[in-house]
Amino acid sequence: MCIIHNYIQYMKFIAILLVIQSCISFQIFAQQISIGNVKGTVIDSKTKQPLVGVTVQIVETKQGAITDTNGNFIINAVKVGKYIVKASSLGYTSALLTEQSVLNGKTLSLSIELNEDFIRLKTIEISAFRYENNKTKPISTFSFSRDEISLNPGAQGDIFRAIGMLPGVSSSGGIYSAIAVRGQGVRDNVYMVDDIPLTEVGHLEGNSFFNDPNGGRFSIFAPRVIDNAIFQGGAFGAEFGRRSASYLGLSIKEGNNESTVIDGQLDLLGVSLNYDGKSYFHDKTTLFLSARYQNFYPLVHLVGLQNLGLPSYADFIVKTTTELDAKNKLSILTIISPESFVRDMGNVYADKDLNLLYLPDFKRNKTLVGANLRTLIGATSVWKNILYFTNYSSMVHVGKAYPRQDSNGILRSNIFANINPIQTQQYSENKWGFRSIMETSFLKNDRLIVGIEGDLLQLFNDRELLVNDTNFIFRRNQLLNPTQNFQVITPDFVNANFDDFSFNGSGFISYFIEFSNKLSMNIGLRSDYSGFSQEIVIAPRTNINYDLNENNSLSFGAGIYYQDPVYSDIADLPQGNTLTMEKTQQLIVSYKSYLPDDIKITLEGWYKHFSNMVTTPINGSILRNNNGTGFGQGIDISVTKRLTKEWHGIMSYSYMEVKRNDHDGLGLYDFSFSQPHQINFMVSYQISPALSISGKYRYATGRPTDNYQIYSNVLNNTDNYLFGMELLGRNQGRLPHFSSLDIRVNYSFYLSDIKFIAFFDVVNILNRKIANSENFNYVKGKTYFDGLAIFPTGGLKFEF
Repeated sequence: MCIIHNYIQYMKFIAILLVIQSCISFQIFAQQISIGNVKGTVIDSKTKQPLVGVTVQIVETKQGAITDTNGNFIINAVKVGKYIVKASSLGYTSALLTEQSVLNGKTLSLSIELNEDFIRLKTIEISAFRYENNKTKPISTFSFSRDEISLNPGAQGDIFRAIGMLPGVSSSGGIYSAIAVRGQGVRDNVYMVDDIPLTEVGHLEGNSFFNDPNGGRFSIFAPRVIDNAIFQGGAFGAEFGRRSASYLGLSIKEGNNESTVIDGQLDLLGVSLNYDGKSYFHDKTTLFLSARYQNFYPLVHLVGLQNLGLPSYADFIVKTTTELDAKNKLSILTIISPESFVRDMGNVYADKDLNLLYLPDFKRNKTLVGANLRTLIGATSVWKNILYFTNYSSMVHVGKAYPRQDSNGILRSNIFANINPIQTQQYSENKWGFRSIMETSFLKNDRLIVGIEGDLLQLFNDRELLVNDTNFIFRRNQLLNPTQNFQVITPDFVNANFDDFSFNGSGFISYFIEFSNKLSMNIGLRSDYSGFSQEIVIAPRTNINYDLNENNSLSFGAGIYYQDPVYSDIADLPQGNTLTMEKTQQLIVSYKSYLPDDIKITLEGWYKHFSNMVTTPINGSILRNNNGTGFGQGIDISVTKRLTKEWHGIMSYSYMEVKRNDHDGLGLYDFSFSQPHQINFMVSYQISPALSISGKYRYATGRPTDNYQIYSNVLNNTDNYLFGMELLGRNQGRLPHFSSLDIRVNYSFYLSDIKFIAFFDVVNILNRKIANSENFNYVKGKTYFDGLAIFPTGGLKFEF
């Protein structure tokens, strides 16, 4: 009740604030009419060459311009407000850019790419799907604009939370943002940030040492940092590899080369600030800078969750973009993302159920530095060369509290003994890499992509168990002493000392050709070399697309996808042990239909076969092997309405079945992210130019969990009466179903030349307990669900 009371008081405060702000803004804004400009460049998405004669128009005011020989345009004297900008040209699919804000005295700078349209659609314009209507990526493709990410309810500007509601995508919900696609894990996805591969994209992953199967809680990208995102849920091309489930390409916002715009956000968790403008150290260089700091102290006190501990994190992003000349463009990107999490004895005492007795204290940091040089060669070729460095480092100390109770559950003392630390770990990943990619065409209707990649990967892992520990969750066949109902954890189970490096290399070729106005094909071949496993793999892939008519198409995709073991698993291996690359074979059949009013219907069926999957033969140990096999199959159905006029949304249903076999005598079982039924519904409505409201509902079958048997007084000590849990079989039960309703309200107004947006964003407004996993309280002898209930936040955005 305390949580709900605080939540209601907070909503009242926001409502009063909105009324005051609206009154002030009306009086001030009514006294003046402000104007700005819209300026930009239009290029061919394939060749990156400027397009001449493109009509660029502001839909609401009908003001427009035509691009010149350099692809440039300018529209002057545009009233301050939010608009849709449309770019159209004969032979190209039109592009719609929604939620474009014109500020007083500022010039809105746009970079627009148009896709060549070999089949001119006669009946329906599909300009809102310009990133998705690409025959080289005909399967499982979805896109998000900067504003669609920002308006997604419950996402709080996080791209991964926005993607979490797509068909075939599972997310743990609540405080988690990481995604699992079509029955695979959260670490099985390809992430490209400005063409730079990145493996660590989340904050606050896990509560001690080990990889949390739910993934990170928040992404490292602050609101309005991502300019656009392209997501493929499978059958992606040969140019992407070393992960097998899905592809997510993220483009960081480039600086405004005409005017400086500063925007930011104040909310319950902290503050973020973005600078978007000129660099002032070079005439041809723009600068985008983002800084964010988040601290959970206000939130955990608002919702009464002091038992959680205190997490905090920050993100700093700097991107410069330089037009070296008409043919060469250089982007330099830097990301630094530190985080910390501390849980002390005060948090243990605040946990009246004594569910969590560990005392983690960790500091982690993620760093990326990269340079991307794009060179135009001739009229049809683009050559990209990327150099990058990434680092992930972690320093962790974990202690443990030891409450003692008698057989009646009465605590012997309200002061608990503790040992801190019982384990320590220092871990780091350093990668120096390059990518070189050439794209060219020989015909009007083809495209060839050839590339090579390489990196030098250094892993360091020093983990030490300082005192013996006890695991009260066990499998009978893994016990060293089968007569005991607990597992003694000794240093042999935990300690690791790894310091090594390896070279990894890849080469790929992908060729797209359109045979006729209806039939096109994309075939590719990729080869990867893994230094740690010293193996070379070959992965063929193909996509075939057939247009049934102007607005309906049928596609087929198949391929082999190899995946590196998780780096931390490699660094945990005892000396002399090796893990090989995991193998996934995919088959997808897809049907798409475009309807009036920017609506798209997608129906896809998919099948996967898994082999060489990494498994853990003994719970809680560092041992790993490649004994796992399995399969997955499913159907995804979605109806998408893009953000154009007053409303946008998506409705989807997914069925999936994913089975694994670790070949340890327990047989076939449901994989952790095998959730047979998932339903997602999201709608956002612009009530007025100033006010919008969004809602999102998600339902999913509960995730698999183990059956168990609980034993009492496992230590045979009535002064320290503890319980043990024996796991029976594997994943034969189910957690409670997942159900969540998220709400977001935005209200925008102007004070002088500053645009403000007051927002209120609530995850799980119905306050249902979200069961991410089932855990065991060995003090009380009962299970509990790990997951957060209601998660409110709200604040104020500004832009000037």
